[in-house]
Amino acid sequence: MKCLKFDTQAFKENVVSAYNAGTADQRLPADTEMARSLIPPATAAFRDFSNISPDIPVFISDKCVGCMECVISCPDTAILAKVVTAETVDKTLQTQTEEERHRLQKQFSKTTKYGDVYQKKGLEPGLFHISIDPQKCKGCAECVTVCGEHKALRMVTKDSQILEEAQKNINFFNGLPETPAQFINDRLLTDMMLAHRSLLYTGGAGSCMGCGEATAIRMMLAATGFVHGEKSAAIVASTGCNTVFGSTYPYNPYRVSWTNSLFENSPAVAMGLKARWNQLGWQNKKLWVIGGDGAMLDIGFQSLSRMLMSQMDIQVMVLDTQVYSNTGGQASTASYLAQNAKMSAVGSVLPGKTESRKEIGLLAMMHPHVFVAQTVTAIPNHFYKAVMAANSYPGPALLNVYASCPPEHGIADDMAQHQSKWAVESRAFPIFIYDPRGGPKIKDRLSLKGNPNPMEDWAKDFDFISFARTEGRFAKQFDKNGHPSETLKKSQEERLANWRQLQELAGLK
Repeated sequence: MKCLKFDTQAFKENVVSAYNAGTADQRLPADTEMARSLIPPATAAFRDFSNISPDIPVFISDKCVGCMECVISCPDTAILAKVVTAETVDKTLQTQTEEERHRLQKQFSKTTKYGDVYQKKGLEPGLFHISIDPQKCKGCAECVTVCGEHKALRMVTKDSQILEEAQKNINFFNGLPETPAQFINDRLLTDMMLAHRSLLYTGGAGSCMGCGEATAIRMMLAATGFVHGEKSAAIVASTGCNTVFGSTYPYNPYRVSWTNSLFENSPAVAMGLKARWNQLGWQNKKLWVIGGDGAMLDIGFQSLSRMLMSQMDIQVMVLDTQVYSNTGGQASTASYLAQNAKMSAVGSVLPGKTESRKEIGLLAMMHPHVFVAQTVTAIPNHFYKAVMAANSYPGPALLNVYASCPPEHGIADDMAQHQSKWAVESRAFPIFIYDPRGGPKIKDRLSLKGNPNPMEDWAKDFDFISFARTEGRFAKQFDKNGHPSETLKKSQEERLANWRQLQELAGLK
C-alpha cells in the first residue's frame, strides 16, 4: 500500500493562499492531487472567516466556572481552552509588553474546578484560559447561549481593535504549553477538549452558522482521539452536508485520514477498508462511517444493514437532521409526521409529512450483536459515553445523533444545542444505549438513563407539540390562535407510541 505524503506548508503557500486571495482559477495549474481529489490534512486551519459576521464573542474571565460547555458546543473549533499554572503564565508573559501583560492576565480565570480543589489537596492550582479564534468564528453565538446564567461570554460588534486583540489572544494561547495531565480528569468527560490529542477537527469547514452536524463530528473525534490517540482513527463519509462543508477544495478540517464515498455506499466502502486493515494487522484502528439520515435510512439502508450483519468492528454515526439538508430541505424517512419539507409541503390540500418517522435505532437493535446508541450533543456525558462504548465494542456499532439544522429546522443560529436538548425532553428524540454485553434480554441491554421522568409519558408539562411550537418547520401546523392541526396531534401520538415502546423494551412498563 503506497503512502502518499504532502508538503502541507508548500500546499498552504501555493494553493490555499491562492484560494484565500480568490485568484486560484487564474494562476494555479492543474496538478495530480487536484485531479485525484486529494486534500492534505487540516488545511482548513488556514481558512479565514473573520469577515463572515459582524459580531464575535468576548471572554469575561471573572464570571467563568470552567464548565467547558462553550468549547464542546462550538461547531467551528473557534473557542478553545487550556489550564496552566501561574508560573507558566508569568513565564510566557515575559516576552510581552507591560500593556499586553496587563491585558492578557485578565484572560485567566481562577475557578473552583481547576484552582481551589487542587489547592485544598496541597497541589499547585491551575488558571483556566479561554480564547476565541477570530479566523474560525462565524458569529453564531452558540457559545454565549450555552454559557447561560454564568454570562462569561457575550457578543460584541467587530471593529479593527477587537479583531486585533482577538488575534493577539489566540496567538498567545497557541504559544502556551499543553494542559498538564493532572488538570484533565478522566472522570469528567467534558474535560476531553483540554487535550490536544482530542482536537482532531480544526475548524475552517464551510458549515452553516451553528451547524449541529459539525459539533457532533468534533465531539466524536474528540472522544476517539482522547482515549485511543491522534492517529487511531479514520473516516468514511457518505455524500451530504458533512462532505460538502468538510471537503470544499482545498479546505479539509480533519486531522485524521478521511475519504468520501457515494451517497449510498459508505458502509460497503468501510467494509473493504476494514478487511484490508485486518490484513495489515491494524485491527485496533477505529473506522467511523458518517452519513446523514438520508444516506443511512433511505438510499443507503441496505448497505448499512449488510455492514451491521457482517460483524466487522466498524462504527457508524448517523447525523439525524430529519431532512435532506444538502438538497434544500427535502423530506427523508426520518422526518417527523407533520413536518413541512420539500416534497411534503404544508398547504390547503397537503398537511405536510404524512408518514411516520423511521427509527434507525430500533432497526439497528434488531440486527444481532450490534451496539446501538441514540444520543445528543447537548448532553455531553451521554454522548461521550456512547462514543467510548461504541469504540470499545468488538463488533459493529451505530450511533444515531440528533443534529439540529438551523436553516431547515427554522431555528436561530445559536439554538442547535438548546433544541437538541428539547428534542429529548419532548420525547421527539429519546436517548438510549443498547449494549449487547449487558445480558441476554433486551431489558438488560437497553438503558433509557438520561431521559427526564423515564417512568412517565411526558417530561413534566413539555410534550411534542410544545417542542413543535419552537421550530419553523412546524409553524404551518398552528392556526392564528396557536391551536395545533390534527396532523400535528397525530404526530404527537406517534412520538408517544415510540416512547412507550422503548419503555416496554427497557422493562420500565
